[in-house]
Amino acid sequence: MSLYTSHNPVFATFSFYAALLIIKTLFVAFLTGWTRFRKHAFQNPEDCNKMNRGKVKIDEDVERVRRAHLNDLENILPFLSLALLYIGTDPNLGTAKFLFRTFTAARFSHTFVYAVVVTPQPARALSYIVGQLVNLYLIYAILTSYASSL
Repeated sequence: MSLYTSHNPVFATFSFYAALLIIKTLFVAFLTGWTRFRKHAFQNPEDCNKMNRGKVKIDEDVERVRRAHLNDLENILPFLSLALLYIGTDPNLGTAKFLFRTFTAARFSHTFVYAVVVTPQPARALSYIVGQLVNLYLIYAILTSYASSL
């Protein structure tokens, strides 16, 4: 049986959480655009409208949401790649569910405390660190699983 089919519960679990993370990333991209229009803050002169008289306007709220989106791209994309490699090690379902759920919760939390309801540190840092710990564990599990076959 292939590990990369819906018949494998680890892959099915990964697929579910990967879809949630991708939806969240797309939502934050939408949130960036919505915040730009709401605040009339555009970075490109050709995007400026009559309300800000064609002047480029940088807004901290827009920049905060944009940084949250960039942070998602920097963290979710490696997770998705690592998780696919991890599935190839035929991991325990309980462990895989824990890792996928933990990472997903950390990323949702990170966006919430960074871009939606600005919360003082260490909330954002803790969310970031939890996600990084999951990625580091995935790297460790992948390397130790395949090291013996080299």
